[in-house]
Amino acid sequence: MRERTYLKEEWVFYGPDGVAEMVDLPHTWNAKDGQDGGNDYWRGTCTYKKTFASPAFDPATQAVYLEFQGVNATADVELNGRPVAHHDGGYSTFRTEVTSLLTQENHLTVKVDNSVNDRVYPQKADFTFYGGIYRDVALLIVSKHHFDLDYFGTPGLRVTPTVDGTAGKVRLECWTNVEAPQVEAVITDAAGNVVAAGSGTDVTLEIPDVHLWDGVKDPYLYTATLRLMENGAAVDEISTPFGVRTFRLDPKEGFFLNGRHYPLHGVSSHQDRKGLGNAITREHHDEDMALIREIGANTIRLAHYQHDQYFYDLCDKYGMIVWAEIPYISEHMPNGRENTISQMKELIVQNYNHPSIVTWGLSNEITISTKNKADMLDNHRVLNDLCHAMDATRPTSLACYAMCGPFNRVAHLSDIVSWNLYLGWYVPGLFLNDLWISFFHLVYPKRCLGYSEYGCEGMPNLHSSSPGRGDHTEEYQAVYHEFMLKCFTRHPYLWSTHVWNMFDFAADARDQGGEPGMNHKGLVTFDRKIKKDSFYAYKAYWSDEPFVHICGSRYTDRTEAVTQVKVYSNQKEVSLYCNGKLLESKTGERVFTFRVPLEGQVKMEARAGGCTDTAALRRVDRPNESYRLKKEKSSSANWV
Repeated sequence: MRERTYLKEEWVFYGPDGVAEMVDLPHTWNAKDGQDGGNDYWRGTCTYKKTFASPAFDPATQAVYLEFQGVNATADVELNGRPVAHHDGGYSTFRTEVTSLLTQENHLTVKVDNSVNDRVYPQKADFTFYGGIYRDVALLIVSKHHFDLDYFGTPGLRVTPTVDGTAGKVRLECWTNVEAPQVEAVITDAAGNVVAAGSGTDVTLEIPDVHLWDGVKDPYLYTATLRLMENGAAVDEISTPFGVRTFRLDPKEGFFLNGRHYPLHGVSSHQDRKGLGNAITREHHDEDMALIREIGANTIRLAHYQHDQYFYDLCDKYGMIVWAEIPYISEHMPNGRENTISQMKELIVQNYNHPSIVTWGLSNEITISTKNKADMLDNHRVLNDLCHAMDATRPTSLACYAMCGPFNRVAHLSDIVSWNLYLGWYVPGLFLNDLWISFFHLVYPKRCLGYSEYGCEGMPNLHSSSPGRGDHTEEYQAVYHEFMLKCFTRHPYLWSTHVWNMFDFAADARDQGGEPGMNHKGLVTFDRKIKKDSFYAYKAYWSDEPFVHICGSRYTDRTEAVTQVKVYSNQKEVSLYCNGKLLESKTGERVFTFRVPLEGQVKMEARAGGCTDTAALRRVDRPNESYRLKKEKSSSANWV
């Protein structure tokens, strides 16, 4: 009924040098220079042009929309020489109707601008603002009479489920361009069976013995389908998966899902990759989700902007609890207030139906360099009220950073709050995490508190037998995360904790910190090829999948006669064999430490509950020189 044709291939791209080249979508012009450091990646206006034949449609009964799912950051669109759309905001869907402008051969021009300005967020943050058309572009053919496509990229319907005893009450609201529409509504279960039906543009249907969407263990989805009827026939149809669930947050006990305590432990995630920037595919999203699921996470903070609809769909499918937010970050810009409002409207309108999302994020670290504090506070109040007016079912959240103290007014603007704290990394003293959490909870016992960011740089080519803060070694990153995992068990009232970050990501402003242009706080490398040791620390704590992992397998050359070897596992007993002989068997929880004598090369095998892992070490007279120089360079870095 609806037809979508993607415009992926053979775009003519005029880059920073003005030279034309042929590209396919998704595309960014900062895939390389946005990842090499120096804060000198090219920001400005580039042009994309595409010639395409008109799709087959009946102009008397059908309409055609041009749909962009992500253009960073400002887009000006022309079709056949006529301006058809202007959009500020690089992370959301926008559409424009082009029916009357289509000819047999059509010329589409998109001017894309990611230049520095004081109007469109983000402008200051620790990640690269890739320019380009980095998500899909499509032609959408619909009936002249159709469900709404114009309001902030709307899907055309809004699903609000509630639970009443064993039944689900599902309110279905929709909007059309018809004066007196006739709408039929159907809800089907996961097997395709009809479980409820009704009619109207605002109707509440009941699902008896409702099957709840219950997080990672049972993310059950229904489907709501609406049909716009004329003379007994459907002229337009839309559908969306949804889940029925309840949740609440308690300042003393944390998060509850469907009436039971459900501690949220997970990760934050960006959307870029090595050599690709933000121009990634569904296959990349699938791989990212598989890695997040492997460690046993049950929540994701999708930072610091609206992510691809496909990834929100994956979160629904796999039961992830999601924190969704806009890129109102680091610095309040008085001229950007309108943009924060429009981006928040798009975020909520386009993502309201996702059962995975439980909170709307107002801002991140906004006090870092804000000068007009009064205007910033007022902007937050406006956003907070807007969220409540648009969605009465979800609380607002906000991420503060270390220098925004517990008494700062910003920390009390949203319904719930979390902090980005790197105690034990940027400042000495891992124990400070316990003190800080306990102090806030003591002073504000009725306020829900979480950790929105915590982490530590770790590079898989840097190693030490005596790791310490600031050395960027894989070993210290593991020590840091082992402490944080234990720390959070001591404070079960936290509403959520999110590791910063699941994956290494590009931050071109970085010139130090191990490698220019990169943030290495990820549990997995930028190219997704290496799972760092800290990845397995989380898997030991969170995953039920049996495994065993020998840490330090990349730290092969060591100078000591006896070296410490750690093994992570979620099994109760681990045995370590060296050169085929049993060294020791240990019982314990998650982290098992062995003292391994080194003489020549030692081949190790860890065994636990039917799982095995292997690694090899050897004793050398002195450490690798290239490693030593890299470590000296990285140890002086101190990045926020």
